[in-house]
Amino acid sequence: MSLAVRLDTDGGEPMVADLAVDPAPDPRELARRFSAGDDTALEELYRDVSALIHTLALRALRNAADAEDVTQATFVSAWRGRDGFDPDRGDLRGWIVGIAKRRIADALDARSRESRRLAAVKDVAEPAVSDREADAVEIAYDIEALGDPRRTIVSLAFYEGATHQQISERLDMPLGTVKSHLRRSLMTLRERWEVNDAQAS
Repeated sequence: MSLAVRLDTDGGEPMVADLAVDPAPDPRELARRFSAGDDTALEELYRDVSALIHTLALRALRNAADAEDVTQATFVSAWRGRDGFDPDRGDLRGWIVGIAKRRIADALDARSRESRRLAAVKDVAEPAVSDREADAVEIAYDIEALGDPRRTIVSLAFYEGATHQQISERLDMPLGTVKSHLRRSLMTLRERWEVNDAQAS
């Protein structure tokens, strides 16, 4: 048995299913059927190249769960974007690999953003850390005490990982104003936590 992609007839989304191993399909015929929206072509394509996609993702990400997510995301993107593939002008396998490389890049970028966000939080909160559970409550209380819009801006930045631009768009606020509020909020929190540390010692 091998994993393959089936379509949910209700939602039209690819799903993993178990299928018997079949001979490799004719590449040109498979490409034409896939481009035409034949869902059985998607299943055959998954059997044909999913192992390659998973291997590429695993080598780049070095995490099995992330590699599986990228593999699934690649075929979802391919199926949704099949209208953009011309079977007379390109190789389907190469096109799929190109999508996989973009999904891998997305995963690496997301991982990098998360690392930067955690580093920023640690840089702000580390001076106050003694009892982590108690400090988590204290930090949440201090952020709440900032009042809006600073409370919302800080929460979006550090709890949801939103970028300055995303916060600006979400709150309909100038980008410079968002940056200014965030900078002043962090200064306020740092000063408050330093005072608390001094009092505790």
